Amino acid sequence: MIFRRALQRELASSAGATFTVLFTILVTWTLITVLGKAAGGKVDSGDALALIGFAILNYLPTILTLTTFISVLAAVTRSYRDSEMVVWFASGMSLRRWIAPVLTFGLPIVALVAALSLVVAPWAALKRVEFVERFQKREDLKRVAPGQFRESSSADRVFFVERSTTGATVVQNVFVNSQDKNGTSIVVAKEGVIETDAKGGQYLVLSNGRRYQGTPGQADFQSMEFERYKMRVATRSPVLGTDTPSNALPTSVLLQVENQYTRAELLDRISAPIICLVLMLLAIPLGFVNPRAGSSANMILALLIFFTYLNLNKLMENSVKRAKLDFDVAWWPLHLAAALVVAGLFAWRLNVNHRWHPLALIGAWKRRKNTLQAHGKADALPARAEAE
Repeated sequence: MIFRRALQRELASSAGATFTVLFTILVTWTLITVLGKAAGGKVDSGDALALIGFAILNYLPTILTLTTFISVLAAVTRSYRDSEMVVWFASGMSLRRWIAPVLTFGLPIVALVAALSLVVAPWAALKRVEFVERFQKREDLKRVAPGQFRESSSADRVFFVERSTTGATVVQNVFVNSQDKNGTSIVVAKEGVIETDAKGGQYLVLSNGRRYQGTPGQADFQSMEFERYKMRVATRSPVLGTDTPSNALPTSVLLQVENQYTRAELLDRISAPIICLVLMLLAIPLGFVNPRAGSSANMILALLIFFTYLNLNKLMENSVKRAKLDFDVAWWPLHLAAALVVAGLFAWRLNVNHRWHPLALIGAWKRRKNTLQAHGKADALPARAEAE
């Protein structure tokens, strides 16, 4: 019980520190990405905070899986480095005794990863699609940011305003460049107001401006001054489209709709908690390190295993998506192979008489060190006698 309580505290402390670092990196990277899209006019700047939250929820299962893997690995590695595992094995305790406390710590995280992967992440992806489509289907002038050029939703008109009021209903110092079958039309005005007619159509009413009509490169431009100029603003209904991506569909819909895209997405979702459980158990036999050596190589190997596992799972997902493999055949072989690797490593660590067992390696290293020290003292005696 003392060992379990101490191990639980150590795992919780390591997991907290690891999750804080990984979560900070994720938030920073997501913040830069979303703000870059907002600056480029791809998303609404007012929706940036919500989009950051949706993106974090989407990547949270991977962050929790890596956190659990590193936490267990760090605890086992520290026990080897401080020679606690030597005392543990010398007391007749087996490495299997680590499984129960590690599962007690990790199973709630596995359940959380499953909930995030199957329920929360699809909901976050769906809300992100809704926010992006709502912005893309807004009225053209409501997408305009003061001091920046913005293209209309129909891609045939470019807007620029110097200033705008709240809600972009009144804009000042307006520039509009339009392309149609008659050529290029440029309109500049001091002020513009958005008006709605009885049928719900959106119009931009400009005042005190000038309009230029013609073909670039030719001298047939027409110039016209006006006090009031009315132009229709393209408007579309801000509803969610029918082309919702598979990662934004609820899991219940994926189970009902059977095609290669929904099957591939379902494989990715059910693989998340399995990967978390397998890596958590793999960290126990993988945590061996020589007490006299550093643990950086061990951590680098763990990261390589983590990303290799994820990439192989993504490869199986793409194979299902391209209809090269069936879902019933693709979802289990990789995880079974990983589980066999875990069982093999446990068997190797439990075989104390094996020449490559950690205790055998540590004993061989100590014997070599004692031998070198003995030879060093023996060589020093003749040298001292000769000097005298």
